[in-house]
Amino acid sequence: MKQQLETIKETAKKAILECENERAIEEIRVKYLGKKGELTAILKQMGSLSAEERPVMGQLVNEAKQKLEELISQKSNELKAKATELKLKAETVDITMPAKVKKQGKLHPLNTVLNDMIDIFQSMGFDVLDGPEVETDHYNFECLNVPADHPARDMQDTFYLGENLLLRTQTSAAQIRTMETRKPPIRVICPGRVFRADEVDATHSPVFHQIEGLVVDKGITMCDLKGVLEQFAREIYGPDTKVKFRPSFFPFTEPSVEVDVTCSKCSGGGCRVCKGSGWIEILGAGMVHPNVLRSCGIDPDVYSGFAFGIGLDRLTTTRYKISDIRLLFENDKRFLEQF
Repeated sequence: MKQQLETIKETAKKAILECENERAIEEIRVKYLGKKGELTAILKQMGSLSAEERPVMGQLVNEAKQKLEELISQKSNELKAKATELKLKAETVDITMPAKVKKQGKLHPLNTVLNDMIDIFQSMGFDVLDGPEVETDHYNFECLNVPADHPARDMQDTFYLGENLLLRTQTSAAQIRTMETRKPPIRVICPGRVFRADEVDATHSPVFHQIEGLVVDKGITMCDLKGVLEQFAREIYGPDTKVKFRPSFFPFTEPSVEVDVTCSKCSGGGCRVCKGSGWIEILGAGMVHPNVLRSCGIDPDVYSGFAFGIGLDRLTTTRYKISDIRLLFENDKRFLEQF
């Protein structure tokens, strides 16, 4: 039995030293020290020994078991240290390698122009307000001097959501909400989306963006309107930009004008973009109609004001020389990455 024990010890020791991974060392532990291991089998044979031999043999078995446990523990620690070293080596970062460039998102051209416009008007003392996209007929038409039988309603193809609800066709509805809740002096802009049932083509979309501007105070004149819009145009297009005011008609302003600027592509010389005229229309404006002031509880004999509506999409396409408005809504990465 002693010879058998020595053989087991030597065989186990050799196997432990030859182990190359933790899985192999665990298999050796089970083989020699487990419940059905070889040392356990020797202990079961001790019943055949005499009373004097049992203590001696039991001590030898325990010493062998302790020795194997120490060897297994030592080898296991060595294998763990080696595995950690290999892992660290594999994960070593070569700081001489060029870094991977992470792509960052950028502002959409519409948002870029919008932010620039907000900065321009805020520098002139305007507040920025918001209004609901789902409006009532009262705010979108009636209070803007456009009653139910007014021919101007035929100029706008409206998305109706119910008898009195609609998707706003213009941010001018924010004028009324502002004048109902604020007392003059008022100086605000309201950017946002508007909706009209237009056919989709290179210059039209059923969803587009406007920026409504409103100033109401004592002594406001057409000269104030011209000064604000000329300053705005030069800030957006450059200091050499020329501005032209043409008489027009809007139900909620009187007098009304449409505003043109020199074409940014040809600088007024005439090209395909401006159809040879040298001018690009960018907005409509005018003095707030007395009926509109009166409907909001503001005395038109005391106060006057002006309003303007800027097409953000058209402004963006002319600024960046974009030929098709649909590119602004298609989210084509090839297009957006240019900005």
